Amino acid sequence: MIPKNTICLWYDGAALEAATFYAKTFPDSKVGAVMRAPGDYPDGKQGDILTVEFTVAGIPCMGLNGGPLFKHNESFSFVIATEDQAETDRLWNAVVGNGGQESECGWCKDRWGLSWQITPRVLLETVSGPDRAAAKRAFDAMMTMKKIDVATIEAARRG
Repeated sequence: MIPKNTICLWYDGAALEAATFYAKTFPDSKVGAVMRAPGDYPDGKQGDILTVEFTVAGIPCMGLNGGPLFKHNESFSFVIATEDQAETDRLWNAVVGNGGQESECGWCKDRWGLSWQITPRVLLETVSGPDRAAAKRAFDAMMTMKKIDVATIEAARRG
């Protein structure tokens, strides 16, 4: 069944490779149908992989092998809420260690240029919670980090 809304992500020939990586890395993720082009198109030939249906953490997506014209940028990212430091480390290290790169405040990019926010729930809950002093302390602590350190965020929350 085709979902009502699907996120379409543009790749330069690597949609299946990216979808396969996401499926093995993120919980509740899988690769679905692979559609081969029924005819030639600007960046491919008949029979080339044109689209790949996949799910990332429960979100339906489609990878489109559209060529080099458009690149991913930080204006779009997946926010992955993690339960603890072990899950944060595993996901961060998978993205960064597979040709990706670190950024600031829990952000990183995968090897295809797609941005990810690997964010522990404790940080999300604290900065959006009713204790605004704790929110500021946690936010200020986060601003000094690349990968989020759960123990430091919990300490900041407690004051």
